[in-house]
Amino acid sequence: MRVHVVVVGAGVAGVTCAEALRAAGHDGPITLVGAEPHAPYARPPLSKQVLDGSWDPSRSVLRTVAELDGLDVTLRSGATATALDPEAHVVTVDGARLHYDALVIATGVEPVRPELPGIEHAFVLRTLDDAVALRSAWARAERVVVMGTGVLGSEIASAARHHGHEVALVGRSGRLSFGTVGTLLSERLAELHRDNGVDLRADAGARRVATDGLVLGGGSVLRADLVVAATGGHPRTSWLAASGLTVRDGVCCDDHGRAAPDVYAIGDVARWTDPVTGRSTRIEHQTNAIEQALSVAATITAAEPLPAPIPFFWSEVHGVRIQAVGTFDPARPLDPWQEDSDVLVQRDGAVATGVVGWGAPRAFRRARAELVRPVPAHA
Repeated sequence: MRVHVVVVGAGVAGVTCAEALRAAGHDGPITLVGAEPHAPYARPPLSKQVLDGSWDPSRSVLRTVAELDGLDVTLRSGATATALDPEAHVVTVDGARLHYDALVIATGVEPVRPELPGIEHAFVLRTLDDAVALRSAWARAERVVVMGTGVLGSEIASAARHHGHEVALVGRSGRLSFGTVGTLLSERLAELHRDNGVDLRADAGARRVATDGLVLGGGSVLRADLVVAATGGHPRTSWLAASGLTVRDGVCCDDHGRAAPDVYAIGDVARWTDPVTGRSTRIEHQTNAIEQALSVAATITAAEPLPAPIPFFWSEVHGVRIQAVGTFDPARPLDPWQEDSDVLVQRDGAVATGVVGWGAPRAFRRARAELVRPVPAHA
């Protein structure tokens, strides 16, 4: 029997999974369902090269339709999955029933807009169309206000300063977060932003978005030509409401991405169980999506199982590359590694469980060898 694999989600996770299936010898049909009308594209360049104008948006394309045809992958772009029946092995796409033998959910996340008056005046950055619209406004702006003190907020603030904008970064918790590390790097990130001229208002909150800026929680106004909401994402799981899958801030999976018999989830939408800690973790990062896609492809093709991916995260803020690998407990401190303040290690007793590099890629590579399990070579 030729196994039909349906991949719902045409981002880097979905495309990598389709490619890996072919590389592993899968000769059955593969259908790649993408909600956007574009060819599959990478998201990391959107907040960097596409936003700053150094790349034409077409350079972010992962695979053209012709390249997918060459892999014998059927791309259904501009198509939306609306329901899943795991027992019948059917996913509903644009009202039609699509049968599968194995299903891979890679639907990612959608941006969360704060419930504020005037929020329609704020831009978001998640899709290629978002990036193009924001770039057009960005070119005309002098003063930019960014709502959100997570990674995307920091990246947008960094890009705005690099191009000479006056920038304010607004949060409500008083802390800055960095991916898998949480708020453990908050003080360092705050200092980095301030050193680079960002007006940091990490605990100011917001009352409403005005046509000329942002009204803060205390009533004062930050004047701006452009307001960007970078206030997090919500996993795209509403279409799974009647599926019977366990959904809790993402699709809950075992340590090989299995959510139900013949159903897998990968990338930003997936919560995989960590085989070492037993914790269920959802990670929004391209490296993690790629690792999970490769693992699921190996499982579907009955190839030699790959070990569960090591959580890995990186970003670049004001020219400083920040890398993190492993797992992090918010209750435990980060300590210098071998008296190197640019490499930090979190330990459980004598065992290193997480490593952070702060503008020190070589030392980071040496320190990560101390982790309790091997790290993917390309991370």
